[in-house]
Amino acid sequence: MNLVLEVEAPPFREDATGAIRVGNSRVLLELVIRAFQDGASPESIVQRYSTVSLSDVYSAIGYYLRHQEAVEADLNYREQLADSVRQRLLDIQPDLTVVRSRLLAKKNLEYFGG
Repeated sequence: MNLVLEVEAPPFREDATGAIRVGNSRVLLELVIRAFQDGASPESIVQRYSTVSLSDVYSAIGYYLRHQEAVEADLNYREQLADSVRQRLLDIQPDLTVVRSRLLAKKNLEYFGG
C-alpha cells in the first residue's frame, strides 16, 4: 500500500469583516498564534477554544511556522488597525466617567435608602 500525498490548503477562511478564522470555527487565527507564542500547546489551545479542531490548530501553527514573517506582518497590521479604531472611538466619545459616577451615586442612594 502506498501513501498518497495530497496538497492541502491551510484551514483558514476570511469572514465578511476581513478577519481570518481557523477551520469552520469563529476562532481568529491571531488568537491561535498568540496563544502558541505564549507557550500554549495545540491541545491546550483546543481546550481554550473548543470549537476549533486539533488538526486545524496544528495546521495553523504549521502554516505560521512556514510563513512566520508574512503572518507576523498581517497580525501587526491588524493590531495597528484595531489601535487606530480604538483611538478614533476615544476621540469621538465623551468622557463618561462623570455620568457613570452620577448613576452609581443615584443607585447607591436608592439602594441604601436615601
